[in-house]
Amino acid sequence: MAAYGLYTHIASNKFRSMLLLAGLFLLIYVLVYAGALLAEVLINGDGTVPDYLAAAFADLINALPFATIGAAAWIVIAYFFHQSIIDAVTGGGDVTRQQQPRLYNLLENLCISRGIPMPKLKLMDSDALNAFATGLNQRQYSITVTSGLMRALNDAEIESVLGHELTHIRNGDVQLMVVAVIIAGFVGFFGELFFRMFTNMSWNRSGGGWSSSSSSSSSSSSDSKSKGSGGGAVVIVIVAVALILLAWLLSQVVKLALSRSRELLADAGSVELTKNPDAMISALRKIEGRGELPGATSAVMELCVDNPREGFADLFATHPSVESRVRALVRYAGGHDPGPLAPPAETADQPPPEPEQGPTPPPLPRGPWANPASGPWGRS
Repeated sequence: MAAYGLYTHIASNKFRSMLLLAGLFLLIYVLVYAGALLAEVLINGDGTVPDYLAAAFADLINALPFATIGAAAWIVIAYFFHQSIIDAVTGGGDVTRQQQPRLYNLLENLCISRGIPMPKLKLMDSDALNAFATGLNQRQYSITVTSGLMRALNDAEIESVLGHELTHIRNGDVQLMVVAVIIAGFVGFFGELFFRMFTNMSWNRSGGGWSSSSSSSSSSSSDSKSKGSGGGAVVIVIVAVALILLAWLLSQVVKLALSRSRELLADAGSVELTKNPDAMISALRKIEGRGELPGATSAVMELCVDNPREGFADLFATHPSVESRVRALVRYAGGHDPGPLAPPAETADQPPPEPEQGPTPPPLPRGPWANPASGPWGRS
């Protein structure tokens, strides 16, 4: 799907995102298949590889309805309680116009100018410079801003950050990201469960089969199996572990791809709302490297304006670098880049500059009336 303008880019991005989400959901069934492989090995430790694969596939077909219902239940629970969980993690709370008139008015003006229903406004007490939007429907949408952001940014810059988060809501990014985090969390939870199941399995060297650690004291009849049996079980366990690791890795890559592909569009949408690319650029420069929310999970950080966490070779960086985002705003929106700003810690430790000394005045002429030893009337 070719994209030539901002709105066609948004539509193209939504289409690709839905495909990615569908693939993310399919990873659940990959995990179920891996779990079925491990279960078949536990049941029968001396089968062949084709037997295990066929039996696990039959188990997968039988488990499809239950896996789908379980994933749907997970999503429903998160649908109703994800905001409460996020607020509990971050400590964010609702604010009104009376409590935060400056912030409330900036958001309200943006919403009125574009006819956008106003989301809930939340404030998080943190020195970090960040903000994020959450919600799955119109009644749940909210924008959370840190108190550090309020202190560090001026009105135009805060308006740009609010416009960035409003664009995420307008483009449907918030729903997709929340659902992606939910499904990735589901994959990660069951992937860890199956991996723990694998670590609790032990290879019965005398019998040549796999058994759980709780049943390591097997009967003497099982110990009389030939040492050559169970070779297929080893291969299947390796395949199952590889599938679990692959499902987890792909779930993270898909989730991060969704996040990275939307930040540039949200920056552009903020400029479209505020008509002020310089404010968005200066806001990004001030936020750069100062957005780490203490105690926040990676899922919360992935929703923020900037996530300073990066991984190996930038593969697991959830956001494009601030440098690349600023470069795009300069190139396509005509903004001006002030360059990276020094962290506050570097400037706070520096002593205040000495006041400039003017030229030294000439000494006063000394005479009988100016002699301090002679007293006020020139007498000693």
